[in-house]
Amino acid sequence: MSELTSDLIRAELEHVIDPEIKRPITELGMVRSVDLEPDGAVVVGIDLTTAGCPLKDTITNDVKERVSSLEGVTSVKVILGEMSEEQKKELRTKLRGGPEPEIPFTKPGNLTRVYAVTSGKGGVGKSSITANLAAAMAAQGLKVGVVDADIYGFSIPRMLGVDHAPQKLDDMIVPPIAHDVKVISIGMFVPENTPVVWRGPMLHRAVQQFLSDVFWGDLDVLLLDLPPGTGDVAISVGQLLPNAEILVVTTPQVAAAEVAERAGSIAGQTRQRVVGVVENMSWLEQEDGTRLEVFGSGGGQQVATSLSGLLGYDVALRAQVPLEPKLRAAGDEGTPVVLADPQCAAARTLNELARSLSHRARGLAGRSLGLQPQ
Repeated sequence: MSELTSDLIRAELEHVIDPEIKRPITELGMVRSVDLEPDGAVVVGIDLTTAGCPLKDTITNDVKERVSSLEGVTSVKVILGEMSEEQKKELRTKLRGGPEPEIPFTKPGNLTRVYAVTSGKGGVGKSSITANLAAAMAAQGLKVGVVDADIYGFSIPRMLGVDHAPQKLDDMIVPPIAHDVKVISIGMFVPENTPVVWRGPMLHRAVQQFLSDVFWGDLDVLLLDLPPGTGDVAISVGQLLPNAEILVVTTPQVAAAEVAERAGSIAGQTRQRVVGVVENMSWLEQEDGTRLEVFGSGGGQQVATSLSGLLGYDVALRAQVPLEPKLRAAGDEGTPVVLADPQCAAARTLNELARSLSHRARGLAGRSLGLQPQ
């Protein structure tokens, strides 16, 4: 039997994980003090990254649970404080691996898959596809992040059920987590129902900050929900993330397909690769089992065929997602349909799409190997 000591309590606190940074609170320098009284009463001082930390109750409860599990502990009290500026500076440096912000996804050796989800026009369900892919990949055991780069028409926070604002360590942003997905959006920084009226340079800076100033940690997949079309944000993503692969979303409608082709063709100018096409709202399943093609048919295959010829490599039609009211309702309620009703037709299709994208072979094309000529 081990004697109860402050060191033993600190060792137990190594199992308390910050719910957003996903590292032990001891490693992050959050444990200010551990005081043990002769009668077994324990007082733990915890310094939060910000006094208004939305998850302070979670951290408090986790500390109490872990320390109470030790034999000889009669009571646990947690006293919360806030990190000093020096502590925050040290933490930012530790998380970044250096003092200056940089985009981690372009560094040599980074193996995060980056998918930019785009469309030619609005209303084709691009954000719904992004939110469901993120939730599905996270449920499959991957570490996933989402950048809501649709600055004017942001909707990802609602669709993923984000219920609190990001934490800030001065110029570093810790993104909130919903359904095990790290999420950042301009919608988290503007008052509700307030329009964003920005021009090109401000849009570019916003995307750059989302990539460099946000602490993403070690991600398997980063998804970007791009605004429709081939405007400033699409160009900025091409410059900032040249290794990103493009997933084009369209509906079966010919008019939508023709516009989607232009959105995908930007890859020829940015030297990115189109990983495939997703046709959304492909058909409505009737009670008798027949399919009603509300928006026509063939649009997704038309985009895939056209882009294959234009870009000089095979662009596959990766999925046809049926039109289901459940998909829309689940997004409005903040729980993607892949989690809310995984057995419905749309969820099964999206889960399979997520699996196919996350298990693609990693190629070295377009990646920096970090080699220098001698």
